[in-house]
Amino acid sequence: MSERPHLRQRALQLLTRRDYSRAELEARLAAEAESAEQLAAVLDALQGERLLSDPRYAAQRVSARGGRYGNLRLRQELREKGVGDEDIATALLTGGDEQERCRAVWARKFGVLPDNAKERARQTRFLEYRGFSGAAIRSLMGRATAGADE
Repeated sequence: MSERPHLRQRALQLLTRRDYSRAELEARLAAEAESAEQLAAVLDALQGERLLSDPRYAAQRVSARGGRYGNLRLRQELREKGVGDEDIATALLTGGDEQERCRAVWARKFGVLPDNAKERARQTRFLEYRGFSGAAIRSLMGRATAGADE
């Protein structure tokens, strides 16, 4: 039991640098814990003190990366970090309108409407890679094509 304060101290050191999801922090501390029960007790205590919070982590991650990436990529990244689907959905709602973010990323990267199918495909692939939904991309490219026809 003498190892428990050390484990808590190590967890706090990590949390002072940045937020972690519970699963991510658990993976980081697993090698230092004497048992899975000890680690779970430390993590439960940190959650009880609101020092460890998956919803806060998800909201912070969406806020930090939402200006560059779409909801699909953000959702995948959060799942990889062990955040639950409910927390992800809530965080994505606070991330702003995906279509507006898609337009902003497109404007920073390209700023010029595609004038042929090859350029349109290139711009579409870029936005898909960034994790924007097909609907957001179609909406943007539809406006771009409509704007080019006028």
